[in-house]
Amino acid sequence: MQHFCTSATIISTMDETVRSSWEKFLDPDVLRSNLIMASVYIAAFETLKTTIVEQIRSFYVTGFDSSVRKDGGLLVDSSYQTRVLSRSRSPVYASLDWLKESHAIDDDDVATFERAKACRNEITHGINQVLSGGLPADLPDRFTEMVALVDKIGRWWVVNVEIPTNPDFDGEEIDEAGIVPGPTIGLRLLMDIALGTEEESQFYITEFLNHTRQER
Repeated sequence: MQHFCTSATIISTMDETVRSSWEKFLDPDVLRSNLIMASVYIAAFETLKTTIVEQIRSFYVTGFDSSVRKDGGLLVDSSYQTRVLSRSRSPVYASLDWLKESHAIDDDDVATFERAKACRNEITHGINQVLSGGLPADLPDRFTEMVALVDKIGRWWVVNVEIPTNPDFDGEEIDEAGIVPGPTIGLRLLMDIALGTEEESQFYITEFLNHTRQER
């Protein structure tokens, strides 16, 4: 005799862990929240990598040539290869080493990057597990550390490179505590818009639209 198994029967015989995973996956509020948090974390990690690599690289840019396809037309001095990229096969790790040698970061900051990267890999390589089983337990701590590291590198760059090389700041007294690097501002916007309250998430688009309308 052929036997048929109803969905109710399947559910009733599920392991509790499997049942919990399905509940999380099928709950639209939980699924949306996990997707948003995972996306924000990945975006923040990309911001961290950009902060590590691109500011150093831009320091070695000597000009622009629209006829050059490589690097978007930017002309990068050859010393970038010898002084930075030669340190590692990875531009990220080469840049981390350069920043460490320049006393912008220390061993603890490199360890912070490694933890942030491990969490990012756990999210991206196991997205199904993340969506059904939940986000990594250490994600909030890793996220907080990432934001702090982005701010530390950005602040060091402004204080030690951008201000000293800009004649507009000659003789000016600089309030270092009041410096908010661009990448830090970007992360704050990201967090407010994606993770903030309804009022916080709508604030920036409302202000932007009001400002652009006034300019017309």
